[in-house]
Amino acid sequence: MLTATSTTTADRDYDRLREVKQFDESKIGVKGLVDSGLTTIPRFFLQPPENLPSPRPTTHKPSISLPVIDLSSPRVTLINQIHAAASTLGFFQITNHGIPQTLFDSVLGSMKSFHELPSDLKKQYYRRDLSGGAAYSTNFDLYHSKAASWRDTIQIRMGPNPPEWEYVPEVCRRAVAEWDVEVVRVGEELMGILSEGLGMKREKLKELSCLEARVQADHYYPYCPQPDLTLGLGSHTDPGVLTVLVQNEVVGLQVKCGEDWVDVDPLPGALVINIGDILQIMSNDEYKSVEHRVLANAFDAPRISVTTFFNPSLRENNYGPLPELISPEKPARYGQVIYSDFMRRFFTKELGGKTLTDSYRI
Repeated sequence: MLTATSTTTADRDYDRLREVKQFDESKIGVKGLVDSGLTTIPRFFLQPPENLPSPRPTTHKPSISLPVIDLSSPRVTLINQIHAAASTLGFFQITNHGIPQTLFDSVLGSMKSFHELPSDLKKQYYRRDLSGGAAYSTNFDLYHSKAASWRDTIQIRMGPNPPEWEYVPEVCRRAVAEWDVEVVRVGEELMGILSEGLGMKREKLKELSCLEARVQADHYYPYCPQPDLTLGLGSHTDPGVLTVLVQNEVVGLQVKCGEDWVDVDPLPGALVINIGDILQIMSNDEYKSVEHRVLANAFDAPRISVTTFFNPSLRENNYGPLPELISPEKPARYGQVIYSDFMRRFFTKELGGKTLTDSYRI
């Protein structure tokens, strides 16, 4: 057992940056650590206690569940249901969206295939520079977070210009391209409904370029030998306009509802939708961007999600509460935001709670 003196010495001798660099430069990701047979996660993955989920009393189950909305419902019904979900929970699931199950299987399966390749074959895609439009790595905030999260990710910039496809793993290319076409169609439909829910014309968000800049983040959460000591993805809100996610059958995604964390149980064939920070600002707080996280994976099977973030492509424009939504009864609650500055702040800090929108609040 370590004494107080020896613990202090160990802490003093610990060089986090050196260990992080050594891991990052190995280019094996957390999947490579799992494949190596380790039973104790590296120290830089250990989350502060305040970030970790509290054990749930066995008698307590949050009474809130995410709405499941059928996109084949009448338009008026959809506008009312999506407005209600977006203005309260900020999250909902949709069914009957028109994307075939075969494409769900294809995009999730292609990501599984890539991440389960031998490390030597994946290393050619490992980089932190997204200048080519795509990069495979572990944690975008690896070097400035208090603790790393147990996941690997492929990020692909799909719009307004496509990636240089040689930077996208070959096993994923076709599925990624086909998925983007369908997600844009669904995203346009949702933004039209959200615009109408605010009392504006259907094309409002589209005209503000909110469909054009898209980033796909494909997360792979392998088994974690110490899931109670880390997270798969720390608590955060998404900085953009709208997020569309497809997940496999392995649980882990949670949404904060009041003081409770609610599980987003996988629903076959459904898409998970959530509001981003910029849309909360543009809607003058009518729509809510809500904290969410992913637990570290305690199961043998990997958790896989494919997430598309819709962002404005007019990055140097100011974004603030839309003039149509400001009145003497409901004045502007935010100042103007230059979107490029907003995103720069997001990507130069660690994930951690709702900080960006609060900093622009009047």
